[in-house]
Amino acid sequence: MAHSTPLISTITIGLVLAFAFGTLAQRLRVSPLVGYLIAGVAMGPFTPGYVADQNLAHELAEIGIILLMFGVGLHFSLKDLLSVRAIAIPGAVVQIVAATLLGMGLAKILGWPFGGGLVFGLALSVASTVVLLRALQERRLVETERGRIAVGWLIVEDIAMVLTLVLLPPLAGILKGDASSAGLMSIAWPLFITLAKVGGFVFFMLVIGRRVIPAILHYIAHTGSRELFRLAVLAISLGVAFGAAILFDVSFALGAFFAGMILSESELSHRAAQETLPLRDAFAVLFFVSVGMLVNPMIVFRDPLALFATVFIIVVGKSLAAFAIVRVSGHPQSTALTISASLAQIGEFSFILVSLGVSLALLPERGRDLVLAGAIISILLNPVCFYMLDRWVTSPDAKQPDAAPVPSREPLPVSALTDHVVLVGHGRVGRVVVKALRESGTPFLVIEDNPGAVEQLRKDGIAVITGNAAAPDMLEAANLVAARALLIAIPNGFEGGQIVAKARAINKAMPIIARAHSDEEIVHLNLYGASFVIMGENEIANAMIGQVLTPAVPN
Repeated sequence: MAHSTPLISTITIGLVLAFAFGTLAQRLRVSPLVGYLIAGVAMGPFTPGYVADQNLAHELAEIGIILLMFGVGLHFSLKDLLSVRAIAIPGAVVQIVAATLLGMGLAKILGWPFGGGLVFGLALSVASTVVLLRALQERRLVETERGRIAVGWLIVEDIAMVLTLVLLPPLAGILKGDASSAGLMSIAWPLFITLAKVGGFVFFMLVIGRRVIPAILHYIAHTGSRELFRLAVLAISLGVAFGAAILFDVSFALGAFFAGMILSESELSHRAAQETLPLRDAFAVLFFVSVGMLVNPMIVFRDPLALFATVFIIVVGKSLAAFAIVRVSGHPQSTALTISASLAQIGEFSFILVSLGVSLALLPERGRDLVLAGAIISILLNPVCFYMLDRWVTSPDAKQPDAAPVPSREPLPVSALTDHVVLVGHGRVGRVVVKALRESGTPFLVIEDNPGAVEQLRKDGIAVITGNAAAPDMLEAANLVAARALLIAIPNGFEGGQIVAKARAINKAMPIIARAHSDEEIVHLNLYGASFVIMGENEIANAMIGQVLTPAVPN
């Protein structure tokens, strides 16, 4: 391996291994995050073979953190949080305290100082956004009360961890027991300076950024250049994060979070999220790979009891605390179990927090190893927790055997429409189709997974099913058996092939019209049973030729 290309080799081998292990994890019905972390372990200094440049990996991870936090900010909804504030805010706070105390108790047994125990406990208290949202989406629970409580709970945890990341550096001295930091002024002054800088940054973003950032994006959007719009979003996320660190001495994570939160108020926020998703996913993968590089797999054999206790706190201790809090608040058992299963894992913020704790000499490296290994194991166990939830909440109540069981997956009601058109996708093409169908009075419904588009369709009084049309039960819910036709307007022809195949299995005689961008996609869609495939480039070319070759009609 040539040492003159460490950046290229780190990115290339990291993505290749992440792809391989992520695909294997997906095949085993486990979160791909586990695969990414294992890819990092394979590239780390604790395993034989290629060892990546850890300094470069760390910087790439910082970009991943920025884009991850920008995404969290984009999806931060004060409205959703306020709707469940009565349970989400006190519940998350009490659960963080409970898990932190459990972690501090284990740290005390292991002989760590107070500061190390505090960082360790906080790292065990916060769940992974990626893992939680995926579990809820698979069960169609995001828009239910249970889902809103879980997401609101998670938002409160995220905000608490953002504040922790801000406050930890100025408090590091006192947490380490540094005698020179023991005086009131030595604690209060750095804390005041830090809070003043954060306050200045927040004021700047709310007063100036709130006007400037949306205005820039609206201007770029009106240029019609998708490339410039994508570049503008990336420049804003990275630029604000970097500027926050340089000018206000604020963490990259907080700067990116506020950039996303300011942008979330704009109607362009959903488009911004879509445009940056591929790059955000790529760097997020490198973030998890870089975290995996820090994991010493020998900890499983070297420190099994401490690791077992760590996993027990994450999966059992935290879940029991959440269950008790939800039940005390008067919510049903099904809600309490859903929240408990959702929070029985740790992820992104835990990795950021332990890395900061080690860099501040608060947390020993053994603690970081325990947290990282505990994260991998808890993410592996999370599908098991939801499987147990599926079995538990659907079983009859022993005290009330006649009571209807609560489904662990929100069922999709089948549309009552008949002789209707089913449209997949409400993008540029889909919007034109919807307009034509409405004007003709044809009954139809739309399948769409973009939350912004779904909300707009509902405001317009159009029947819509939220989700990916290729997901189980989605086409059945559209009552495809009784449909007049299926129109697939999504731009990816190969993804459309999956939908065509499933639709054809449901209704063998129904016309299926699909969209393609290449000859290969046309062949693919026809192979799976499309009745007619339209390639936009061909239609444009035919229209142009028709205009040229058709004789002009005399006035």
